[in-house]
Amino acid sequence: MDTQMIFKRYEIKYLLNRKQKERVLQAMQPYMEPDEYGKSTIRNLYYDTDNYRLIRASLEKPVYKEKLRVRSYRAAAPGDKVYVELKKKYDSVVYKRRADIAEGQAMEYLAGRLSAPVHTHITEEIDYFLQFYRTLSPRVFLSYEREAFCAKGDGGFRVTFDENILFREEDLSLGCGVYGEALLEQGQALMEIKTPGGIPLWMVRALTEERIQKVSFSKYGNAYRKIFLREKGEAVYA
Repeated sequence: MDTQMIFKRYEIKYLLNRKQKERVLQAMQPYMEPDEYGKSTIRNLYYDTDNYRLIRASLEKPVYKEKLRVRSYRAAAPGDKVYVELKKKYDSVVYKRRADIAEGQAMEYLAGRLSAPVHTHITEEIDYFLQFYRTLSPRVFLSYEREAFCAKGDGGFRVTFDENILFREEDLSLGCGVYGEALLEQGQALMEIKTPGGIPLWMVRALTEERIQKVSFSKYGNAYRKIFLREKGEAVYA
């Protein structure tokens, strides 16, 4: 494990069509540039209890909510670096703790078969989270194509565009291929503004001109809704 990171920021989401995305990208050109990942295929494993306690609580829109996931930016072999992320949201502010761990060690660690490779304040928080919820395991694989940008000279303001958002309940591994059920309609993109403070005036102007309004959109939450409806339907017809 070589990096421990803590983020504190606001995350604001918008659903865009192709034309709106093109217009926003044009408005961004003088002020933004691709970040270190640029275009990537992000893979996530979302952890939850056997009765989906975490996402069910989150969908009730409480003041405080939390989630645990493992993320990679490409298909990950056991020795490849992945990110174990503990994400908390309180009163609209997102707090994210992230630890870099080799994929094989991360899977063993989160399964309770291995101690954290390095003991830090972040892994102590993850340890407590695992002990508190007890039955955590990978529940959903979620992937998407992402374009990520940061402000020129100031990486604190970021904008991402996610497309082809897919989820599945099988092949729960960061080393498997990308496939699953879609969460967006054809041509849609989920834009997220990530900022420690306000939104620049030029972006406010672009959103206003394109009549783009913020939305409440949880990728894992929407995947769970589809899973719940499918299971409910199977129970009715059983």
